[in-house]
Amino acid sequence: MRNITKIPALSILILSALISVTGQTVTPPANDATQADPKKDVIIPTAFPGTQIKDERYRIGFQDKLDIQVFRHPELSQSVNVNSNGTINLFRLDQPLVAVCKTERELGDDVAAAYRKDYLRNPQVNVNASEKLSQAFAVIGAVEKPGNYFISRKVRLLELLAQAGGPSKEAGTRVLVARTGSTSNCKLNDASEPAVEEDIALLDFKISEVMEGKRDLVMRPGDIVSVMDADVVYVYGNVNKQGQVIIKEPITLTQALASSEGLKPATKKDNIRIIRQKPGSLERDEFIYNLNDIAKRKVDDPFLQPNDIVAVSEDRTKSILIGIKNSLTQGASSIFYRFP
Repeated sequence: MRNITKIPALSILILSALISVTGQTVTPPANDATQADPKKDVIIPTAFPGTQIKDERYRIGFQDKLDIQVFRHPELSQSVNVNSNGTINLFRLDQPLVAVCKTERELGDDVAAAYRKDYLRNPQVNVNASEKLSQAFAVIGAVEKPGNYFISRKVRLLELLAQAGGPSKEAGTRVLVARTGSTSNCKLNDASEPAVEEDIALLDFKISEVMEGKRDLVMRPGDIVSVMDADVVYVYGNVNKQGQVIIKEPITLTQALASSEGLKPATKKDNIRIIRQKPGSLERDEFIYNLNDIAKRKVDDPFLQPNDIVAVSEDRTKSILIGIKNSLTQGASSIFYRFP
């Protein structure tokens, strides 16, 4: 009988071992935790947890306003601003707490731990960033609605221009992004490191390429977007319409003259002057071109630079001869009119 009772017990042990083995799940490789979307060039988290999900959460920055709520202790609930050194001061806590570069949940856990140490038995704390003033983007220049925009999520240059109403009618061809190295940018792996001052980087884009989606930029807090006004060149002298010529695309000498409604008679086509101020100086350079050589493609049609002055001279001798010819022609026509 003893042998009979041992057999079922052994079978049960073997069966339970098989069940435990077959019930195990296979852990996917670490590099399969995320997959890249080639269309958006963004890492998309899959069902397996990873650090990318954490990165998307808002992180507290300088100047933010925080609402601290301690459950069952309303006397400790308060609204505070993040100090210039990245800390906050709370009721009944002797030491300030570092807040910058932490998520709302992380700071709530730190506040609870601080109160638990010397004051409360089992505190429950909730932190809410009610005013996210550290995530500021400035848009200035030739846009419909210039100003500061506070956006607490990832935003691109095209979307930020859309928030500002888009380029105005005074806009030129360029948009500049000044990357100031804002201290609200956090290093996720080591938020305790002091912020390192960075040099300002200046990024240059063509407005047309940004608006068409050919080029774009992921913005960072503290970025300053400047939509440049249209450039101008000045044309004066022996042209039909003197004054400014607004340029929104690169323009050549002959195009500027055409924009001035062409040349008047008796123009010295071999002496068209371009006067250009030297950078950082009051002195000017002068370049002389012959329109006949440009028309015959002996020389290239020069591109003008912003604020260039195009001076078109008059040939005095030709002007006098044309004046005499016109007066004689007008006189002859009046004679034929009187005596048909």
